[in-house]
Amino acid sequence: MDAKLKIAVLLGGSSSERDVSIASGAQVVRALRGKGHQVWAVDTMAGWLSAAEEAHLFAKGVAITPPDFASFHASRLIALLNAPQAGEIDLWFLALHGGAGEDGRMQGLLEMTGIPYTGSGVVGSAMAMDKDITKRLLRTAGVPTPDWLMAPADARQVARQLGWPVVVKPSKQGSTVGLSVVREADGLQSAIRQAMQFDDEVMIERFVQGRELTCPVLGNEALTVGEIVLKRGEIFDYEAKYQPGGADEVFPAAISPEQSLQVQRLALLAHRALKLKGYSRSDFRMDAAGALWCLEANTLPGLTAMSLLPQAAAAQGIAFGDLVERICLEALRPLHPR
Repeated sequence: MDAKLKIAVLLGGSSSERDVSIASGAQVVRALRGKGHQVWAVDTMAGWLSAAEEAHLFAKGVAITPPDFASFHASRLIALLNAPQAGEIDLWFLALHGGAGEDGRMQGLLEMTGIPYTGSGVVGSAMAMDKDITKRLLRTAGVPTPDWLMAPADARQVARQLGWPVVVKPSKQGSTVGLSVVREADGLQSAIRQAMQFDDEVMIERFVQGRELTCPVLGNEALTVGEIVLKRGEIFDYEAKYQPGGADEVFPAAISPEQSLQVQRLALLAHRALKLKGYSRSDFRMDAAGALWCLEANTLPGLTAMSLLPQAAAAQGIAFGDLVERICLEALRPLHPR
């Protein structure tokens, strides 16, 4: 990217993924400055950060457990989007994860500024955040996804329609926050109550035993397929994702070229079915028979030092700074039709 931009990186947020967002934002800010762009860090809970405030915030790491929820205050966000500095920028870069940053609410506010922003729009963001809607659209597009029910549901219904084990999770959360694997009827209702602490809707999904695969999309291109090899437990949970030693992330995945192409094809199908834009990352399980099952699509995948999207990009020779510049370029593309 030859032109140097004025970019505001939105980070922090009020979701349970706040720590992860700050870690992503710190990486993005440094990379864009390293490319010569003028960059502001903007914490959506605290406003436009001074150099000292930024350094203090970026010094924190991702905790072992997600932070407690804070409140979403639209009036505060409207104020920071209307701050004098906002009139100077060319682009909003969203380093937010979960909650209002990823579910379409922030995107709706940004639409009103008239300034381009990275990632998907209001509709795509809202649909992909809702796992029930996501799975309905995936099925329609021909992307296999495990069978599911929405709570309330009793153990007999689950046993009849899904079988054991099942995954119980909030319908509109990321980073496996509030997620449990339930192996027998006695644990179902307590798992639903736990998930209800994080959302007003809870999904009960057939658990697919198998290999964990992931595939990002950048623009119209599916990137290198990766595999997550867990070192403990059976799910890629919050601790395994963001703490060293939780899992080995292998890029490219040790699967056949035909299987890799199939994962990439399904990731592109999911990206398009959900009306996503710019970039995304879809996660899959491959069962013992080699069948692929799409679990979800992430509209603002992590950009931390341990995140999967940067690793996939690096596997095909895209450095982190070039990756974030390409994300910026995708956001600006509608302003410069070919």
